[in-house]
Amino acid sequence: MINSVLLTSSISTIFPLVAFIITVIAFILLFFVKVVNQGDVIRQSSMSINATVQIPQIKMTKVHIPFTFRLETQKDSDEAVKFVISSNVKYTLQAFFNVSIRELHMSMWRSWNEIRESVHTRHESIIDPAHCKQLAVDLRDQQPHAEERTIVIKSLGDLNLGKAPRQAYPLVVFLIKADCENENLDDTVLLMNVIHIRDTQCPLPTSVLAQYLKQASGQLSCLKQLYLSSVDSDGEYSYSKTGSLSLAEPVACTSDSLPILCSDTLMPENNDQLCVVCRFYPLSRALLPCRHTVLCAICFSKLDRCPICRSPITSYFCIRSEDYISSHTTIIQEPKSRTSFIDAINDFINDRLTDFLGFR
Repeated sequence: MINSVLLTSSISTIFPLVAFIITVIAFILLFFVKVVNQGDVIRQSSMSINATVQIPQIKMTKVHIPFTFRLETQKDSDEAVKFVISSNVKYTLQAFFNVSIRELHMSMWRSWNEIRESVHTRHESIIDPAHCKQLAVDLRDQQPHAEERTIVIKSLGDLNLGKAPRQAYPLVVFLIKADCENENLDDTVLLMNVIHIRDTQCPLPTSVLAQYLKQASGQLSCLKQLYLSSVDSDGEYSYSKTGSLSLAEPVACTSDSLPILCSDTLMPENNDQLCVVCRFYPLSRALLPCRHTVLCAICFSKLDRCPICRSPITSYFCIRSEDYISSHTTIIQEPKSRTSFIDAINDFINDRLTDFLGFR
């Protein structure tokens, strides 16, 4: 009787341990099966690249933005938000505290004629007062000025936006074109700047969360800056955003053929920034989706991943003419070598880690 009790007790103790070991083994097997499948996909994609597939070039349209907006860092005080603006057209500046996110984006999808009628003809706010806490600034019919002007807005101490996910933006600044004569459909007529203000619930530094531009045609686009490479006095590389050259990715595209918009003008030919790989030819190609602008045409033809963040290159566009390539030089998309199983594991782990850390 005693032996049977001891046997039953031993079985009841061993069973959870065996179940745990089986579960761990199953997870390991599933992980390796996924890695193997990932390796097969990579190998198949490499073989297809060997055959005919090349990284596509995205058609770009140069769009001039008449406004500039730059937020100045306030290290010593959070009682005010300071930003610098310039414009080469007559404009209206409006800024709002505590703006409803939903209502803001709904209002941005209105036609340009409706927005212009509301702001310039009826002299109303671009945002309904019921959907924001306070109109912070309302400067109408400002004359063009190439020099930068500084605007200071005193922060409200009782925004009370609550914890994340929040339903309102702390501060939204609009630059709205006022002179609408001889207007083309591709003209930029509005620049919207969404600003985060540091508070006790979200202590991140005050910064620009997003920028949107609207064209007279009604197209709404999200403005994203490119990452350009530079070399400091010590020979170290750095990658910073550029304010003069940006992407304006259309929001809610209705057609696959709709091009990504490139703001302002292309990089000047006398720019001396060089490709980070060969350090000989000037960089000329911006990689998507990571937006690193670090390669020349020659080195681009030899890579399928960004040399900076290791993200796969899905497409690209040129930020300058590639006249540095002589007429007798032929760029050949070199076949990529087949990926080994170890390389497949490394790429798989790198991609998952990049997604997890939010670097994609």
